[in-house]
Parts: sequence; structure tokens; C-alpha cells
Amino acid sequence: MEEKSTNPVVTVYFDGVCQLCSKEIDYYKKIAPGRSFEWIDIARNGDALREQNISQQQALLYLHAKDFSGKIHVGVDAFRLIWKGLPRLKYLGALLGISPINYLAKAIYSRFARLRFQRSKHCDIEFLKSNGFTD
Repeated sequence: MEEKSTNPVVTVYFDGVCQLCSKEIDYYKKIAPGRSFEWIDIARNGDALREQNISQQQALLYLHAKDFSGKIHVGVDAFRLIWKGLPRLKYLGALLGISPINYLAKAIYSRFARLRFQRSKHCDIEFLKSNGFTD
């Protein structure tokens, strides 16, 4: 009998200082199967995406996720990747594959992310450095 391989790891780069973001990621962690995700707090690990030429500020602005092949997904596309890997939310991931829904979700998320970023003091890189969150 052939043994099924484990799911490839998806790496999620999230803003761990943002309370809303942290609550959402904590929920995902609770429902995620096995070791299918790696969770990296980009507010405390500013260099995590340096190899992909993504600054800490860019990573704080939008959710980022890296799939098993190394491709980076940003914003709604990152949520879609995450949700497709969560049995309880896989249908939401599928819905985001429908063009009109994807387009609308991207417009809404982009606006929300920019407002959150502008209003969050910790998204100022100098604030993060001066408070010991990043190197």
C-alpha cells in the first residue's frame, strides 16, 4: 500500500503586531491540518522576505504567502492559497477563483490594507526598530 505524502508547506508572512491580523492567523493555526503551514511574523522578522526583494514595509502592507514551489502570493491571492489549504475554508478559496468575486475582493482588500497600514503606528519601520521588533 502506497503512503500518501504530507501536504507541501505554505509559508505565511503576517503582521503579528496587528491585533486583527493576529486573531485571524491564530484561528487559521487552530484549524490548519498537521504541519501544512509555517507562520512568520513579519513585524518581528523584517528580513524574512529579503531574498524575494520584498521589504518589511511591503510585507506589512499586504499579507504574503509562499507556496511549495517558492512562488509568492500577495493580498487576496495569499488568502486564496491559505484558504485552499484549510479544510473548513477551502470553499472560500474556490470562490476567490471566480473572476468577478476575485476582482471585488482585491478592490476591497487593497483599500482595507492601505487604511490599516496608514493608521497603524507599528507599520512605521522606524517605530518597529526603535521598539525592538526588528533588526
